[in-house]
Amino acid sequence: MPNYILAATLPLDGFRHDFNGLSIFEVTGRSIVSIATPLGGEPNLNKILAKTYKTNLPKVGQSLMSSLDNAVFMGMAQDQFLVLFDHCDDKPLEVVSKHLNDSAYLTDQSDSYVMLRVSGLNSRLVLERICPIDLAPTAFPEGSVARTIMEHLGAVIVHEKKDTFLLMSARSSAKSFLEAVETSAVNVC
Repeated sequence: MPNYILAATLPLDGFRHDFNGLSIFEVTGRSIVSIATPLGGEPNLNKILAKTYKTNLPKVGQSLMSSLDNAVFMGMAQDQFLVLFDHCDDKPLEVVSKHLNDSAYLTDQSDSYVMLRVSGLNSRLVLERICPIDLAPTAFPEGSVARTIMEHLGAVIVHEKKDTFLLMSARSSAKSFLEAVETSAVNVC
């Protein structure tokens, strides 16, 4: 019987492209875990987050950072959150559950998404062509997060810092998602 060794592959093979006033690159080395709050469990989860991650649950549409595992907590809907963090192994659920002590329902979403970071002076110009959300700093300030559609593909957008956005979309349509972002960049830059 032959010995087969499976190797993980990146959705976009570590894509990176620099344009005039813009950089687009695939974000790797991060895990994503969804967090669902049990009925009436928000106070307990908030208490545990404050103790372990030194942060609170973000409001819907906002994200909060923690220095533990470089974690970013995103408020996606009532009682629904995503946590994005640096991973050190292939067991993201164990990493998060050891900090949350069974205070929430967790699902590993790491291999479900492709992540792109779009940054630079032209980032808003590029994204406004494909994203229906008002990305003006007054409407979508730093730390904002939203579910949306970009070129008919479901996406999550996070305003990480000035002129820097994290985009997440289904891994199954990673190349189509990249094509939409890259085409917009070509037309702007």
